[in-house]
Amino acid sequence: MKTPKLLRIPVLVASLAMLPLPATRADAQQESFSSYMQLVAAHARSQGVSERTITSVLGGLTPNQRVIELDTAQPGRQSGPPPMAPYIARHVGSSIVSRGRARYAALSSILPGIERRYGVPASVLFAIWGHETNYGSYTGDFDLARSLATLAWEGRRRDLFEGELIALLKMVDRGVPRDKLKGSWAGAFGYPQFLPSVYLRLAVDGDGDGRADIFDNSADSLASIANYFRDAGWRQGQPWGVRAAVPSGFDVDAYATKLNAPSCDRVHARHSQWKTVSEWRALGVSPLEPIASDVLVSLFQPDGPGTPAYLLTGNYRVILQYNCSNYYALSVGLLADEIAR
Repeated sequence: MKTPKLLRIPVLVASLAMLPLPATRADAQQESFSSYMQLVAAHARSQGVSERTITSVLGGLTPNQRVIELDTAQPGRQSGPPPMAPYIARHVGSSIVSRGRARYAALSSILPGIERRYGVPASVLFAIWGHETNYGSYTGDFDLARSLATLAWEGRRRDLFEGELIALLKMVDRGVPRDKLKGSWAGAFGYPQFLPSVYLRLAVDGDGDGRADIFDNSADSLASIANYFRDAGWRQGQPWGVRAAVPSGFDVDAYATKLNAPSCDRVHARHSQWKTVSEWRALGVSPLEPIASDVLVSLFQPDGPGTPAYLLTGNYRVILQYNCSNYYALSVGLLADEIAR
């Protein structure tokens, strides 16, 4: 569910955007923006944010109407998912692959250390970096404080965005310069497009200089993405998935999942039941790339019979935690494979 570039919901906000939203926006905006900022300041103060930071960041903010327009323009749920193949063709094309390989080669000296420390293949980290910001070439130019303040005041997801605004204030207290705080309209920033709360929890120093700089530092950014994946449960040594051959006439619906996912339910509902690779082999479904026979996988054939099929491991679900979209996760996995070739 990677939306068009202008309207793209950033990482870690995309899945939240699909949740039912409380009808509080009208009530919230009856409160003046300045009054609401005073309330935010009080909440931040109660969480230990310094008065200097509160004044320097919140003082003089005004709502950004463009942010409200972009937020309210987000598409709703569709009756059915569009075909996967055109999306993959656009997002795993020769240009992004070649740029990824070039960046991979340029940073090859730091990658083994990151892989050893976090257990996540560097190719996966580069695929995330490529999808999020085209390897750092665009990271957004919205003032983060103003965007987050606007989204919180707007009221559709007040708890989420007020929390992220206060997390941004805590970043400033930690020493992140105010002039660095630029990013997407929905509050994500840096090479990996983290939200402030994710930065506070998972951003790390990848080059030993004592700072976690995901705005300009490639080593810090890649290590921070790796830390996110390790925290989300990435299983070292397993692929995200492999392509598979499905026999003609195979009844995929007979193996539909019976589980209800607690979040991202429409995405997970498109995957089959979990079976070991050897169990799928016994049913005639053959992996086309190496994978251990005892690995649990689900079958996914997004565009229907006769089209590409995949056996997905638990690591695919880790990618989904970065952005809850089969389009995103599958294209990340395929891009990672191409970069690593």
